[in-house]
Amino acid sequence: MKVLILTRKRLLIMLACVLIAAICAGVASYSAQNVAATMGETRKIPIYYVDTQEKVCAISFDAAWGNEQTEELLDTLDKYNVKTTFFLVRQWVDNFPESVKEIAGRGHDIGNHSATHPHMAQLSASEQCQEIEDCNKAVEELTGCCPTLFRAPYGEYDNKLVENLQAQHMYCVQWNIDSLDWKDPSAEEIVSRVTKKLCPGSIILLHNGAKNTPEALPKLIEAIRAEGYKIVPISKLIPAGAYYTDHEGKMILTENNTAAPTE
Repeated sequence: MKVLILTRKRLLIMLACVLIAAICAGVASYSAQNVAATMGETRKIPIYYVDTQEKVCAISFDAAWGNEQTEELLDTLDKYNVKTTFFLVRQWVDNFPESVKEIAGRGHDIGNHSATHPHMAQLSASEQCQEIEDCNKAVEELTGCCPTLFRAPYGEYDNKLVENLQAQHMYCVQWNIDSLDWKDPSAEEIVSRVTKKLCPGSIILLHNGAKNTPEALPKLIEAIRAEGYKIVPISKLIPAGAYYTDHEGKMILTENNTAAPTE
């Protein structure tokens, strides 16, 4: 009788263990499904580069702080007859209005780089909209043109930011080549880093306040042209029409111009 009782206990313990294991497995499965569902949600990816067979690329400058080198950069661009894109923070616009007018007057794109250079993904949708609108307004008041290109500070974005920009008929633009000029590499290192990664449709990131960028710029332009590439502003690089971005951020026009969701 004693043996039978122990056997029942063992059976009960075994059954309990099986039940607990099943419950845990179910919870794990449910959690995994939730994670998979979350991961499977449509991700809104900005434009990192453009799908094209043509050897064409764009140089862009982010301007958020100083202004000591902007004039030299503009003179170099004039010398080589190159047009680029400057992404400006509203605070920079407020501090250097004459430079903003000169950038526009020399034929370069002016893009929106936010109002205060915040971490955009940490803001609410309404706060994001305010950042975008404040910078657009400041640029338009000085140049007469409202930006259609936006670059997120620190390259940080989320779905709501991309959606907000799409609702305002703006492009969210990143880059596929980071020169890392803000780390103060030599001019030769900047040129080497960019040319090694250059491909049709590339968008190159530089900064107007980086120490060695003025020295690197003429060498970079010459190296890019030596590879057979044409340099254009981002507004000229991006094709018109409905598009989607793949998992790498490549901008691809949709067939028959029928919009497809970003991935």
